[in-house]
Amino acid sequence: MGGARLDTVCKYICEKSSWGVSNLRLQKILYLAQMFHMGRHEGRRLVDTSFQAWDFGPVSPELYHRVKDFGAQPITEIGEDIFSQPGETFPEARLFQPEDPRKKTLDDICDKFLSWTPGQLVGVTHWKKGAWAKYYQPGMFGVQIPDKDIWGEYNVRQKSSH
Repeated sequence: MGGARLDTVCKYICEKSSWGVSNLRLQKILYLAQMFHMGRHEGRRLVDTSFQAWDFGPVSPELYHRVKDFGAQPITEIGEDIFSQPGETFPEARLFQPEDPRKKTLDDICDKFLSWTPGQLVGVTHWKKGAWAKYYQPGMFGVQIPDKDIWGEYNVRQKSSH
């Protein structure tokens, strides 16, 4: 099972937050979900997107450009103007089935992190032993964070917590 579509995962997170999540919070939760899923499932992606090391932490540029117009305000809709191709709708069939391991990861991450402030989420994703810190260069954009390092961050965090 490969990574889910970005729109599917983002809509799921937004719905879990009752549409109260900003671009920054969505970026951080998406990154943490990707990392936890990779750690739990031998490096397999949760979502089909890549992350870069930006000033405010790991960012999916694809997501950023789709929701940047919301600024710091909550994302209020995910529809064809943001995530779909012209004329495409969001069929409910693309939502996760109960037995889908990606749903379990998303539920776990949302339950833990949706109540956190943007500052708390930035603190977690800026961890000095993490993948973002390894690739971050102040003021630079376009610096990819390889999947292997996101997966590696999960493993280092697990060892550090014991």
